[in-house]
Amino acid sequence: MKFRKLGNTGVELSAIGLGCMGMSFAYGPTDEQESIKTLHKSLDLGINFWDTADMYANGENEKLISKVLVPNRDKIFIATKFGFRFKDGQAGHSGAPGTYFDGSPEWIKKAVDLSLQRLKIDEIDLYYAHRVDPNIPVEETVGAMADLVKAGKVKYLGLSEASAESIRKAHKIHPITALQSEYSLLTKDVEREVLPVIRELGITLIPYSPLARGLFSNINEAQNFTDGDFRKSLPRYQEKYLENNRNLAQEINDFAASKGVKGTQLALAWILNQGEDIIPIPGTKRIQYLEENIGAAKIELSESDLKTIDSILKKYPDVGERYSEGSMKLVNN
Repeated sequence: MKFRKLGNTGVELSAIGLGCMGMSFAYGPTDEQESIKTLHKSLDLGINFWDTADMYANGENEKLISKVLVPNRDKIFIATKFGFRFKDGQAGHSGAPGTYFDGSPEWIKKAVDLSLQRLKIDEIDLYYAHRVDPNIPVEETVGAMADLVKAGKVKYLGLSEASAESIRKAHKIHPITALQSEYSLLTKDVEREVLPVIRELGITLIPYSPLARGLFSNINEAQNFTDGDFRKSLPRYQEKYLENNRNLAQEINDFAASKGVKGTQLALAWILNQGEDIIPIPGTKRIQYLEENIGAAKIELSESDLKTIDSILKKYPDVGERYSEGSMKLVNN
């Protein structure tokens, strides 16, 4: 496994981390035993960076992870997030009617203790604000987060889907170590304003959904998504954009095959090629896909390869928004 430095901390993380959300939430049926096997296998493969959040299945994902995290605490750099809450107590995705965001100092104090209890640890390595609360100054949110560092409950602070302006404001209150945002072949929003700012400030980018939520591996299975799969609500899997994205995925997969790799591996290799200060966290709940993802770290892309990928993307620009309208209101704040 190759490793990359996390911001200015001196911490070295596996070049590819593990997103754990799908083990409990959002992507259809789950299998706890298979997920636990996948967590153990990730350690065998050298992955030392796991990502979760308190909203994933209303805390159940943190509880699941704790079963492998606790006996292997010294091997794992654990990141979790706070902010999304549920009005009726039923877990939903970020744009669901019963989901709302709370970045208040009062909730932060409660949320961190709840996460620590579920994870069964004394200190969280990296604690993110899952979004920037549009109703509360980011300085107040980060100020409360900084208090958690002083209290020894959290080591490093992060933001997720924050604007360049919010990142600057937050960094003045307390050093921001990482920014988690969606970044993939289909989602390059951060390149315009955010990536230059975090590089200026020494903040690491942690791309989530670097495989465009499975678009390169199962775009042809979209019609078979179960009712528990939130991708059914995403524009990119809707009728208007589906044909465009099927064709795009097919060309990426064909080009990958010509290089002897899978489309998912090519997509991850592209992310890794964008800079040493980028650590993607593809999510999976199965060992097979975990092993495939790790293989991306060994792929070398030439300038010719990058130009070919870019030319394919330009042929199919109508990919659709990455989130529903409600969820998009909470990004880049």
